[in-house]
Amino acid sequence: MNEGYIKFQAEWEKSPPLPLKFFRRLNAWRKKLYDLGLIGVYADGIGYGNISERFDKKGSFLITGSATGRFQDLTPSHYSLVSRVIFEENRLVCHGPAIASSESMSHAVIYRECPEISGVIHVHHKELWQYLIHKVPTTDRSAEYGTPEMARAISGLMQETDLRISKIFVMAGHEEGIFSLGKSLDEAGEILLQHFHQLTEGNNS
Repeated sequence: MNEGYIKFQAEWEKSPPLPLKFFRRLNAWRKKLYDLGLIGVYADGIGYGNISERFDKKGSFLITGSATGRFQDLTPSHYSLVSRVIFEENRLVCHGPAIASSESMSHAVIYRECPEISGVIHVHHKELWQYLIHKVPTTDRSAEYGTPEMARAISGLMQETDLRISKIFVMAGHEEGIFSLGKSLDEAGEILLQHFHQLTEGNNS
């Protein structure tokens, strides 16, 4: 498994964290998803799952830093601000105490394609992934996470499927990987939990 490895070139300007007020929604949702096992760490120590929120109208966004899945609770020091993404060069610029998540390219293309979107969540859950694959918009199996190919695949879903309406998609080439998005972080979280509860309630019936 190559989970967790950064596949893009990151220009990271290490700097002090932003004030806590910018992370209240992010921390609340991240804790909820961690408690459900949708964000966390595998037995081999590799973390999974990440969460982001649009920071300004220019396309900058706050995202959980790389290798933060093992922490139950996050502080501002665990986040990165992505200020610029150059897709054709597979490169981004980020600032803060932590380097941006390995999935930052996928978050970035969603914010670029959808100016109305303000929150993006990426989780891992094998049963939910199996439940949703090809029932909701699904990327091609050949597209690997954190690559320009995945960014193009997500852009394709925006143009060719109802993703802008359903606001959830599965990564066929990234086993267990699921994304949700919303006009707010709350909407992205509620959409994800709606599908998660449908699965768990079905299993318990």
